[in-house]
Amino acid sequence: MSDTDAIVRYGLEPSGAGGQSLPFSPAVRAGDFVYISGQVAMNERGEIEPGGIEAQTRRTMENVGKALALAGCDLTQVVKVTVWLDDTRDFWSFNRVYREYFGDRPPARSCVRAQMMVDCKIEIEAVAYAPLPR
Repeated sequence: MSDTDAIVRYGLEPSGAGGQSLPFSPAVRAGDFVYISGQVAMNERGEIEPGGIEAQTRRTMENVGKALALAGCDLTQVVKVTVWLDDTRDFWSFNRVYREYFGDRPPARSCVRAQMMVDCKIEIEAVAYAPLPR
């Protein structure tokens, strides 16, 4: 792989509230790793998914899956996840839903409480290992 092929950006700049363009790539490949930008519970209409932490975790995980798919990856290739929760009281409910997506072989994970940039309960970013053909 040449230096010009070392980094590949996937997807157009995503849009946020009101359709404004956001300055980041949903997915970026750097060698054998794919990095997924933080995903929130934004639905197809550009609105935050209504409901509590369980509904928002499901939508956020679906969005992580869509971002991974841009680079030809899926959740089975995820090796590291970072999670931000708006409320620490949501931790156990979040874990119940999260387990549905990763089962008995979850990736390494960090999970912290943070004030969100948009009115959501959760944000998730991921790193996938997807070796390029040699």
